Amino acid sequence: MVRMVGIKDVARQAGVSVGTVSNVINRPDLVSEETRDRVQSVIKQLGYVRSESARQLRAGQSRIMALLVLDMGNPFFVDVARGAESAAREAGLGVMLCNSGQSATEEATYVSLFAEQRVRGVLLTPADPTGASLDLLRQQNVPFVLVDRGAGEADDGCSVSVDDTIGGALAGRHLVSAGHRTIAYISGPPHLQQVKDRRAGMLQALAEAGLGPESLLEIPAQRLDVAAGRDAASRLLGLAQRPTAVFCANDLLALGVLQVVYAAGIAVPRDLAIVGYDDIEFAAAAVVPLTSVRQPAAEMGRMAAELLLEETGPRAAQHQHQRAVLLPELVVRGSSLPVR
Repeated sequence: MVRMVGIKDVARQAGVSVGTVSNVINRPDLVSEETRDRVQSVIKQLGYVRSESARQLRAGQSRIMALLVLDMGNPFFVDVARGAESAAREAGLGVMLCNSGQSATEEATYVSLFAEQRVRGVLLTPADPTGASLDLLRQQNVPFVLVDRGAGEADDGCSVSVDDTIGGALAGRHLVSAGHRTIAYISGPPHLQQVKDRRAGMLQALAEAGLGPESLLEIPAQRLDVAAGRDAASRLLGLAQRPTAVFCANDLLALGVLQVVYAAGIAVPRDLAIVGYDDIEFAAAAVVPLTSVRQPAAEMGRMAAELLLEETGPRAAQHQHQRAVLLPELVVRGSSLPVR
């Protein structure tokens, strides 16, 4: 077993006290230039790296915040992570990025790990509809901020989300104004509030146009990825009476739908209009550029990290929980041109 080089090894090799080595690392202005140079030379020679865990124990606070997302294969969450990491880096902190895979079991495992590691706090998009993971964080006094999900009335924490009901309504009004009267909604896991809200927004837009809920055909998907989109598209093509437009709960589903209908020789948007959600980078680069409801993902991640930093920083006593709700916008591209 390889023994780690410790601060005592550096002090012994440099012929100084442990306190002097600590000063060279943390308060170099207190040490003479000659001693400082000698100690730094030994540090480099031995390859000494200070123990961050030991430093955190002394300081009583970690320099790591955790970010737990539903699917790191989704570029939307990559952008969320980029925004959070940017805010954390500016504050001198790092981000531990983890993926629940939309699994409540995986989420619980990671949340336990975060509590064990005494992270500064947790940013998370919950996969468990029961809220058990949040209860564990509360029990362990680990601060958390919900990302891409609004806090409920009874929740005692911050949240940063997008108004998905408005987002669904934007997609619905666009398709109705293009002449569509029968629309399919390819949803995701039914327990996700985002999936429910986007459907509610679509129904709201249909109602505004005098169309009843029967105008919306829901095709459920168990996951929010391309493979689930392909499976849903296969079921869609098997319908005796196919809707003229499809609204997907996210862009990965929409890209899966686009792959299947394109391979089947169905013209998009002439025979079938498609609208996604998130406006990931690949949306504009699809074989038929995808219309999508854009979420400010990076801004969401940054705001969530800033709220966590405020809650755990020097002025934590003055912190008040906030529920930030951002607005989506519709980005129209070739996949949803008006019906001729």
